[in-house]
Amino acid sequence: MKVNKFLDELRDKTADELQADLVSAKKELFNLRFQNATNQLDNTARIKEVRKNIARIQTIMTEKKIAAK
Repeated sequence: MKVNKFLDELRDKTADELQADLVSAKKELFNLRFQNATNQLDNTARIKEVRKNIARIQTIMTEKKIAAK
């Protein structure tokens, strides 16, 4: 249920807002990987979660691009 709510929120956003979310998610992923490499990361499952969120954002962006045509 949590994922469906997240997807609904993404679908309500504009393309610029989605792009901003994508950039921030990629920055977060970079920081998580850096923390993992230096053994400072406690919750390694967060990396997988952020990667999936990036994929979800990109999917919604593609859906919007196709729908605009």
